[in-house]
Amino acid sequence: MRLLVIEDNPDIRANLIDYLELRGYTVDAAHSGTLGLELATTQSFDLILLDLMLPGLSGYSVASKLRNEWQSTTPIIMLTARDALDDRLLGFDSGADDYLIKPFALEELAARIEVVLKRSSGAVARRLQVADLTLDLDTLVVTREGQPLHIKNAELTILTLLMRKSPHIVSRQTIEEHLWGEDMPDSDSLRTHIYNLRNAIDKPFSRPLLHTLRGQGYRLTDEM
Repeated sequence: MRLLVIEDNPDIRANLIDYLELRGYTVDAAHSGTLGLELATTQSFDLILLDLMLPGLSGYSVASKLRNEWQSTTPIIMLTARDALDDRLLGFDSGADDYLIKPFALEELAARIEVVLKRSSGAVARRLQVADLTLDLDTLVVTREGQPLHIKNAELTILTLLMRKSPHIVSRQTIEEHLWGEDMPDSDSLRTHIYNLRNAIDKPFSRPLLHTLRGQGYRLTDEM
């Protein structure tokens, strides 16, 4: 199970990461609402732990954008010191599945995570779709017109990002940072990966989905 912790307090964030990793979870973390939203919309997580008072975007805004703009069904547990009824109701209205008041016992958090994960396990399979192109986020199987496509790791990472962002343009810099972080390759590797991806998802079919916008980036859409 992979969890995303969005928490700006470094001590709380580190404590959560250490505890959850000891319990066998894989944990990614973000220190701001802006970065948390970016991670949540470009990578796959089983559950998000979301603080409310964050720099960049508040936890309410992150949850609302995930639910309404990105149609995300990833479970969200909000973590906050704000315990007023109106705050809790606003949290649920924004898209939270559960709400935990600080300070809390880590054992209680672990129990709530297990309950929310069990409750969400009966949901429909997680899938991205653009036109007739689909990506199963659990099995990583890619199909178009019902035909399975063979896509390598780097191209699959790019495809996932483009599908999550579709129909919006994704800049070259965003893709490169997503693939390599600060360790950029010397050669023009991205161009090669885009070429391979286009051959896999477009070449066998009559209608192109992967579009290059010179000077802007790439987008995945059936819109001309």
